[in-house]
Amino acid sequence: PHPSLQPILEKTLGIPLFQEQVMQLAMVAADYTPGEADQLRRDMAAWRKTGRIEKHRSRLVSRMMANGIPQEFAERVFEQIRGFGEYGFPESHAASFALIAYATAWLKRHYPAAFLCALLNAQPMGFYSVATLIGDAKRHGVKVNAVNVRHSEWHCLLEPEAESGEGFAVRMGFRFVKGFREADAERVAAARRSGAFRSLKDFADRTRLEEAALVLLAESGALEDLQAERRDALWDVLGREHTQEARLDLDAPEPTAALLSLSEFEAINWDYAFTAHSARGHPLAPLREELAKDHLPEAATLRTLKDGQRIRYAGLVICRQRPGTAKGVVFMTLEDETGFVNLVIWETVFKKYKVIAKTAAFLGVTGKLQIQSGVVHLVAEALWVPEIGRQVSQGKSRDFH
Repeated sequence: PHPSLQPILEKTLGIPLFQEQVMQLAMVAADYTPGEADQLRRDMAAWRKTGRIEKHRSRLVSRMMANGIPQEFAERVFEQIRGFGEYGFPESHAASFALIAYATAWLKRHYPAAFLCALLNAQPMGFYSVATLIGDAKRHGVKVNAVNVRHSEWHCLLEPEAESGEGFAVRMGFRFVKGFREADAERVAAARRSGAFRSLKDFADRTRLEEAALVLLAESGALEDLQAERRDALWDVLGREHTQEARLDLDAPEPTAALLSLSEFEAINWDYAFTAHSARGHPLAPLREELAKDHLPEAATLRTLKDGQRIRYAGLVICRQRPGTAKGVVFMTLEDETGFVNLVIWETVFKKYKVIAKTAAFLGVTGKLQIQSGVVHLVAEALWVPEIGRQVSQGKSRDFH
């Protein structure tokens, strides 16, 4: 910074970041009064709507030049002030956000299971979906256990887990079974307090859940400790006649049915269909061999490649962003079982593949890697839908404009 501005900008490396700095700049370098500086602050916040910041240009630049600041530097200071409205806020706000960011990063690093459990119980919130939060936690060593009638409560819980880094695993709660009611979860917990469930019939008799609730539990895999195969559990709770006096008789003799077990791919897809996540695995993990045959690498492999290398990649879309300040550039984040891939789509490419870019849940990309300081971006040249012959389930992407 110019010597007269150095005390103000030194701690932010010469760039005004806080409202207080901009007001001090105007008073020290351009002889603004406190009232004029406060008006500048208000005009900065509204310049995109009204253009009021422009009326300060000649006043700021001319006064800074009169105080011995070179015109070129004065013009640069004004442009920084002009752009300040895109991101600037009071220093006190910055300190508050920084403290939250530091504390949550520390918790995620040292108590990852507790951090994940708290995030899940605070949903809906935040930038990432439940499925993405769980996938990231699992890649960092957290064990996540699926919803289970023998262990789950309405909210997620911490369970002792000797294999995890902190000694705890996360048990998913009934709240993530789509359509399952909290009152029914409380009935399950209350019945369980009188003793462990011995069978599916014992569970149905003691909880007295309606058939619809039992179906949800069967479809989501929550009954697997009582009936290992999901289709068998569903068969046992569907189509049984019952009245208020006579509950489901799950032990009654009946014709047997040869029901196929769910494959890993099918089990994960059922998880996503009925709980919007899977503690059992990532949707792309069972397809990795098939994807590898098509020369589609995983995210972890991309981090080992060279800057500028041209590649093909396919992943699940977890978020789309099109900031108004990015001049039409679209940013997307793709995910597979090993991590994330940051995608940059220039405006011309986005227009060419607009429909796919806006709607595809499982997206293929051809482009060049841009690797700087260990940060990897894939700059898209073409977008396409992978042809794998199977429908891949995933959580809903978060799209921001």
